[in-house]
Order: sequence, then structure tokens, then C-alpha cells
Amino acid sequence: MENLKILLSEKDIPHSWYNLSADLPFRLPPPINPATKKPLEKKDLSAIFPDVLIEQEVSQKKWIEIPAQIRDIYRLWRPTPLRRARRLERFLKTKARIYYKDESVSPTGSHKTNTAVAQAYYNKKAGIKRLATETGAGQWGAALSFACNVFSLGCRVYMVKVSFHQKPFRKSLMHMWGSEVIASPSSLTESGRRILKEDPHCQGSLGIAISEAVEDAARNKDTNYSLGSVLNHVLLHQTVIGLELKKQLRIAGEKPDYLIACVGGGSNFGGIALPFIKEKIKNDKLQIIAVEPSACPSLTKGKYCYDFGDTAMLTPLLKMFTLGHNFIPAGIHAGGLRYHGCSPLVSALASKEIIQSRAYHQIEVFKAAVIFAQTEGIVPAPETAHAIKAAIDIAKNDNKEKCIVLNFSGHGFLDLSSYDKFLSGELKNYAHPLKAIKNALKDLPKFS
Repeated sequence: MENLKILLSEKDIPHSWYNLSADLPFRLPPPINPATKKPLEKKDLSAIFPDVLIEQEVSQKKWIEIPAQIRDIYRLWRPTPLRRARRLERFLKTKARIYYKDESVSPTGSHKTNTAVAQAYYNKKAGIKRLATETGAGQWGAALSFACNVFSLGCRVYMVKVSFHQKPFRKSLMHMWGSEVIASPSSLTESGRRILKEDPHCQGSLGIAISEAVEDAARNKDTNYSLGSVLNHVLLHQTVIGLELKKQLRIAGEKPDYLIACVGGGSNFGGIALPFIKEKIKNDKLQIIAVEPSACPSLTKGKYCYDFGDTAMLTPLLKMFTLGHNFIPAGIHAGGLRYHGCSPLVSALASKEIIQSRAYHQIEVFKAAVIFAQTEGIVPAPETAHAIKAAIDIAKNDNKEKCIVLNFSGHGFLDLSSYDKFLSGELKNYAHPLKAIKNALKDLPKFS
């Protein structure tokens, strides 16, 4: 059986999201209200999230039903194909079998649409008129813009300034779907103005953009905040990826030896990995690997502790691997991976060594991306290319008949200017100095 492309039918779109929290053999450290220093209560989030999403955030139910209206929109692109990268295998002269779950077929070109549709739906049902959010590379901003357009919601996107200029066509997508796009830090919010006063040339960070979006939502009654990664309910919505993958691997007669995804906040990694965690705990042979950039190495060089999710300290305290909420990474082209922290759920798995992590420099990542484009014909997003780099390394170094599966989280057709810079030799590697990381970690909240 060639197994070049394993497709499912519409009836195979999951009817429920999978909530790993209900299956974990340990309890996750709770979010903390920074004012009271006590575990967060549901009412603490009601100013920026609808009740249903707050319930999902703290739920201990194993399965959470996907509303029919959300599944109907999922049918535009789900189920997504599982493809075998045979040409890449031949190029590498490896005995390994390499598969990729292709989330780039969504209307916005990435996995982000899975949760954007769900969040827009629940906010619409709650009577909200507008959503405010942040975006790094623009994939999340595009996804939420698409979803808000579907449900006739307004949308304001605070886009990290360096990506605002690096990736103009993602901005075009957001505009096409009716969103307002603001370069962050901006003069529209108190937190943005404060940053600009300290550094008028600040190129921004996801932490700063989150501060602006949260502030926007908190001060406008008709507006809620929407987040594209990190939180439990976001990763919950992404589990459609791993649930479909399980069916496809059974059809292919495969069991994965390696599951790989890039990681920033943790959404696409969680989407593919969380449905396999129970199996990983029972079977230590399965290796689940999170791949991040050396320029923003939260899992590989960060500290596992409570920290704010944003720069202005407007969010609850989350226990996660963090580089410090004041950390501002270099302007690498994998803008979606430039976040100072990682999902509390993913961080807990990393702290207990249930999952592994590794970091790469951007030049070697782009080299892997070009190899993939030349062999498989699809240009990966710079973020996705981190997973491809890890898969290539494993296929070369563990040259046995192993099954390697990666999450192809998004295409790079709107990142071609980044590829132009790589091909012309303009890109440079950047590993954040340990001294700078230590300085950022000095500002951690005094809470243990």
C-alpha cells in the first residue's frame, strides 16, 4: 500500500473535542489571581471570555461535544489529509516512514482556524459584538478574522510590529475578512503608550500585543478577548487534529514512533499530541517532540514557574515554562513562535518529561523547509519548518524502519519574502544570550 494520502470522509470529523485534563494522572497547577494570590475563579475571567469558554477552560469532562454549527463550518476543510512524504524519504535515503498531517488546507492556511471558528461561535451566542486579539506572524489574526466574518462579528487585531512589516499579505487577508489591524505596540492603549514611551522604536512582542488586546476587551462592554494559543480551551479545540490522525494511522496500519510539532504557545503541538498522551504514558517508546526556535527557547532554556501571560501584567498568573513576561525576542521570521511562555498544559507535560523539546536556529530551519518544498512541492510556514527540521534529523540519525509523524501546521505562501531573504543569504541566526534570559527572569512575579 502506497499510503501517499490518507483521506477521511465528512462523517469522520470528530463529534467531540478531547480534554486531556480529565485523563491526566496528576492535577495541573491552577491559574492564580495576581491580586488575591489565590486560585482563579470563573468570575475573574467573565469580563473578557464568554461563560462557555470559561467552563471549557476548567472542565474535567473527558469529551466536550462540538456544536453542529461548528462542525458544519469545519466541513469546509476537515477532515484534513494525512500525507506520506515518500519523495522526502527517498531524498534522505532513509528507511523511516515520514507522514505529515496537512492543516494547511484550511481556508486561512493553518491549524489556527480550528479554534477561531469555535471561539467566534461561542462569543456570538453570548451576544458579543466584537473580538480583540493579538497575532504574531498573522496566522491567528487571519484565522480569527475569517471566523468573525462568518459570524458577523467585528474584529480588531493587534499585530506584533516586526511581523506587521515583515508579513504584509497576512495583513491583507485580515483586511479582506473585515478586520482592523493595528501595529503593536500602538498608541491606542495605555499599555502600548507606556511601551512606546520607554522605547519609541520597539518592534513588539506577543506579550505586548496580548496586553493591548486584553485592555481593549476589558474597557469595552461589547468586546471580548480571543486567544490563539496557550489556554486549555484553545488546545481543546485543536484536538480535532490528533483525533483524526488516530483514525488515519489505523487505516495506514501504522503506529507512530515519533510525533513532532513546532511549539510557541502550544496550540498546534497540543492539537496533534494531546490525544496520544495516555498512550505515551503507557508506552515509553513513543517519543513526542516539541520544536522551538533558539531565539525564543521557552521550553529548552526557560524556567517552570508562575508568570504573567502578557507584558503589562493584566493576565492571571500561569505556571508554565517562561522566559519572563518582559522578554522581547529577536525579529526572527517564525513570528508565531516568538512568545515568552508555553501553554501550562504542555509545560506540565514537559516538566514531567512526558514530552521532549529541542531548539533550532532559523537558517537550518529554512534549509529544511527548502528541502521539503523541493521534494514534496509544498512550501511550509517558517513555524512549521521547525517540525520538518526535527523530522529530517530523526530520519537521518535513526535510520531504521520507524514511523515519524509531524504536524504540518501551515503553508508558507505568504512568507515568501522570508524565503527570498534566506535564498539571498540575508538571514542570520540568533540565539538569545543566556545573560539576557536571566535578566528577563529577574522580573518574575514574587509568587511560588
